[in-house]
Amino acid sequence: MLLLFSATEAQCAMCRAVLESEEGQSTAKGINNGIVYLMVIPYILIGGLAYFIYRKLNQK
Repeated sequence: MLLLFSATEAQCAMCRAVLESEEGQSTAKGINNGIVYLMVIPYILIGGLAYFIYRKLNQK
């Protein structure tokens, strides 16, 4: 388990170096957009589910 963690930590350092370089600006924008999409999708799904449950319970 510790071996996998150190490999992951090494990848993060490499990603940070690429994203901080001048050539990595478009890559940084792409990664930021990906993070936003990954954060938003669960909220949309939970909100949609809550909306349908609310409509089902108040359908009198």
